[in-house]
Amino acid sequence: ELYHELSRRDILSKTILVFAQMNESPGARFEVTKSGVTIAESIQRKNQDVLLFVDNVFRFLQAGAEISSLLGRIPSETGYQPTLVSEASEFHERIRSSRESGGSITSVEAVYIPADDMTDPAVVTIFSFLDNVMVLSRQRVQLGLYPAMDPLLSSSANLDPNVVGSRHFETAGEVIRILQRYEELRKLVMVIGIDELSGGDRIIYERARKLQNFLTQPFFVAEAYTGKHGEYVTVEQTLSGCEKIMAGHLDRKPEGDFYLIGTV
Repeated sequence: ELYHELSRRDILSKTILVFAQMNESPGARFEVTKSGVTIAESIQRKNQDVLLFVDNVFRFLQAGAEISSLLGRIPSETGYQPTLVSEASEFHERIRSSRESGGSITSVEAVYIPADDMTDPAVVTIFSFLDNVMVLSRQRVQLGLYPAMDPLLSSSANLDPNVVGSRHFETAGEVIRILQRYEELRKLVMVIGIDELSGGDRIIYERARKLQNFLTQPFFVAEAYTGKHGEYVTVEQTLSGCEKIMAGHLDRKPEGDFYLIGTV
């Protein structure tokens, strides 16, 4: 399916695929990641920029744990190999820009989170090497909120006033603050109902639900699933929309009007 999709989009000629299936030996699954980054380095040395997709990097460390067990090494208290951090760092330190060749490697890594445990040692180790983390939420999928990214668990090293500007930084911070308060109120509403909230809390609750819907996006690639035409929205338009919702300018509009729209 992936092969045919790449062929249909006419990018197969610029793509190299390296596979190791889950039914193969842990040695094959462990080495396939190194093979992929070695190929990326070879292309990079030709003054090319490489986009490296890894699906998924957790299985690489899991294979390392299986190899460690076969070699008779004593595991850590959490059951992982004693070389967990060094194996992850050896791989990630090869993903870099090169001054000599002028090329670069940018990785996009899928990370499986066992039992949705964000404190799992392998997950924590992987996250420490990533500049940006987008955590997909089962709850948001159930609510039909796409992209199903949890803004409270996701993070970006670029969310810095020196990078994105003070307005973007402050708006994002305020959105996160309101969504955090909404999570607290949501649990309370499930017990006592929305009518029992104070006036101020009810306003925050309703604005947060509008923000939650507004952060959904009508993607071009998802037109077949959503039934809505894709839209291109600038950062400026997104910031303006969030500011209007938080300022109360759109309090009279129902929350459904913000679902899968481009701009307000």
